[in-house]
Amino acid sequence: MDNILTWHALYTRSRYELKSSEILKQKGVEVYVPVQRVMRQWSDRRKLITEPVIRSYVFVRISRQQYDSVLDTIGIVRYVFFCGKPAHIPDAQIQILKAVLGAEVEVDCMPDLLKPGMPVRVNAGPLCGLEGELVRMAGRNKVVVRLETLRQALLISLSPLLIEPVRQPNYAALA
Repeated sequence: MDNILTWHALYTRSRYELKSSEILKQKGVEVYVPVQRVMRQWSDRRKLITEPVIRSYVFVRISRQQYDSVLDTIGIVRYVFFCGKPAHIPDAQIQILKAVLGAEVEVDCMPDLLKPGMPVRVNAGPLCGLEGELVRMAGRNKVVVRLETLRQALLISLSPLLIEPVRQPNYAALA
């Protein structure tokens, strides 16, 4: 039972996500830091940089024996807890993160404070089949994919031509 590997979220010091993940890899821990390349503007130049999508979070896939040793890593502050227990992140949610970021679409991550919206499905492109909620921010159509365990949401910019409404089952007709 102690050898089962599960994903956990770790909270890091500010801007320590990549440094901590490298140290954890050297310790033999499976680590995932969702990153994307973004263009940043300084007063004298523009530069394409790699930055974490979810600030101050590192995901580790560990056994129970590795649980305490991970906390001894430079930059790691604590495990993320929900309901008084360390948050176990389902493999499916890590796969969603990897799929979305692998599709190289613009992603904004924010606390999941959105009101439920229209359920939609992506019908074309690299994210075909992905379901989420349609929201509008700054006049642009975006789809929210919720990562329930983390209480986070990925905000993906998509053309309205690539999404379609998800039909909700008509429970009245089934009765």
